[in-house]
Amino acid sequence: MFQKLEAVEQRYEELNKKISDPEVISRQDEWKNLMKEHATLVDVVEKYREYKKAQSDLEEAKQMLNDKDLKELAEMEIEELRGKIPQIEEELKILLIPKDPDDDKNIICEIRAGAGGEEAALFAGTLFRMYNMYAETKHWKIDVLNENETGLGGYKEVTFMVTGKGVYSRLKFESGVHRVQRVPDTESSGRIHTSTATVAVLPVVEDVEIEINPADIKMEVYRASGAGGQHVNKTSSAVRLIHVPTGVIAECQTERSQTQNREYAMRLLKSRLYNIEKEKRDAELANERKSQVGTGDRSEKIRTYNYPQGRITDHRIGLSIYQMENFLNGDLDEMIDSLIAADRAEKLKGGEE
Repeated sequence: MFQKLEAVEQRYEELNKKISDPEVISRQDEWKNLMKEHATLVDVVEKYREYKKAQSDLEEAKQMLNDKDLKELAEMEIEELRGKIPQIEEELKILLIPKDPDDDKNIICEIRAGAGGEEAALFAGTLFRMYNMYAETKHWKIDVLNENETGLGGYKEVTFMVTGKGVYSRLKFESGVHRVQRVPDTESSGRIHTSTATVAVLPVVEDVEIEINPADIKMEVYRASGAGGQHVNKTSSAVRLIHVPTGVIAECQTERSQTQNREYAMRLLKSRLYNIEKEKRDAELANERKSQVGTGDRSEKIRTYNYPQGRITDHRIGLSIYQMENFLNGDLDEMIDSLIAADRAEKLKGGEE
């Protein structure tokens, strides 16, 4: 670990010189990339220097033991440093875990009603509202790209983009099957039903990250539609893009302009294709380290919302929260923080094997 930290510190010093060089600054693209790399190393280097200072202070304190006047003070400092140094070492291990390159990206989220008919569609609407309210607490922006509403206010499917700081890092663990157990409003006998909705969280990618041959894309246009005749356009402004080699489809119908809908649909298509490759890479990494908190398998049942008991349980980490109303009103941080911590622990464990 310490050889790696020395190499990181050396690279950090090299970058310090480069980003201050007028010639490099004049090459803006290169300079921006170096600045990004520099920013990723700052925390590691500062923590490593804190570690080295603590080790140096410990050696000095040990030498002070021979001085009768300073012995008591030295013993106190040694005790404090011997407690502090292991803690810094653990923090360094965490900082050295490779960061997910997608963590700072915006996302496209897709929610689809699963098993359970109209009740599943209503649950999909509940989840959409929950993520909207969570986004508000983080000052993130939400743009709806595509929606298929039902007559009772639910969604057969809804696709939306979330933009803001660190969106993917916070929401990536939401991908999977969400299960609800509750008495539906549509059920007169008061029996508890089990329904599901599927959530997929896709990082929004830049053009440089994925290339699509225009000849591989088939575009269809149609009239936008909504429940009860809402949002119906008189012109064919809705856009459907089909990636012929893979059969992946992306649609957008929420904008009045066909050009805007095509732009959003293209973003969605690129994100879906990128995510297919990302899932393959993540699966390979998971096999290598034999550890992963699920982040992408849409068939994996990840969470149950049990209304009668007021309990939300995440099955990947075995955490239950008994604050149903708060949770559905966007208070997700306790769950998300726990998932991030569990993933970090698995990666640490995987790195030690």
